[in-house]
Amino acid sequence: MKFSRQTTLRSSVTLTGVGVHSGAPVHLTLCPAKINDGYVFVRTGLEGADREVKAVASAVTATELATVLGDHTGPLVSTAEHVLAALRGMGVDNATVEVDGPEVPIMDGSAAPFVAAIDEVGIVQQSAARRFIEVLKPIQVAIGESFGELRPYAGGFRAEIEINFSNPLIGRQAMHLDMTPETFRRDVCRARTFGCMKDVAALWSAGYARGASFENSVVFDEDRLLNTEGLRYADECVRHKVLDVVGDLALAGLPLLGLYRSVRGGHKLNHAVLTSLLADRHAWRVVEAEPARRPRVTADAVGGLLAGGIVAPAFAPDVS
Repeated sequence: MKFSRQTTLRSSVTLTGVGVHSGAPVHLTLCPAKINDGYVFVRTGLEGADREVKAVASAVTATELATVLGDHTGPLVSTAEHVLAALRGMGVDNATVEVDGPEVPIMDGSAAPFVAAIDEVGIVQQSAARRFIEVLKPIQVAIGESFGELRPYAGGFRAEIEINFSNPLIGRQAMHLDMTPETFRRDVCRARTFGCMKDVAALWSAGYARGASFENSVVFDEDRLLNTEGLRYADECVRHKVLDVVGDLALAGLPLLGLYRSVRGGHKLNHAVLTSLLADRHAWRVVEAEPARRPRVTADAVGGLLAGGIVAPAFAPDVS
């Protein structure tokens, strides 16, 4: 599905699951939003009033175990990346995400349940043109053995992701993919979060991952896969890393036109590359989609984006 205009959800839809770290039940509701709203998380269930945080790179408060969003008072919503991946991956521009706990529910460990919820209510076009962030020059970041970069790409948004784990059942995997709603649905959205049993045990002992299970995680021992149902894709691990990239780069605030490449990456690296891009005002520009035409740059869009402090990822404009 390709749109030259912005999109939102046709109506609201609620999902229920558990937080991967707390193990506590969580309700999440995806709601329609106005033109240019982007993605906004509303944390409900708090003492006093609900609090909201716009899903942009500057709202990230932690990236160690997941992407965590918050404000000056501290963290508000953890594990935001999978629902963000579903929204961006399926081409939804504007949505409000209401969560009644500190974590987005882990569901089955992938973005597929959120994609199913989007399918249930449908996507509608809005009256304003879709806007994108076009990458104009390469931006590179290295953190230890991890490397990531964003660079110009004429074909929309492309991910080239490589992982390399010491566990021989994971090992080195790579995936190169031009991202569209169709390829996201077919090749990425069902890939689950994964880990090694020794690491899961360490998290349990530290009070984390209380909601993790074989129902929402792919778990490897040193010499075997512990999930009895097997893998959804032979290279499910690298596909989940692609899923995380789509969600983390959604924090740019608009869809990205560019190529993202990473080696041994994760949430920390994804965020570092994105913030480095946005910090260099000569490395990107805002373009607006027009039906049957090439994207055009709009000065008003650039000024409005900078004034609002928002600047992010995903797919090619609806042009031919």
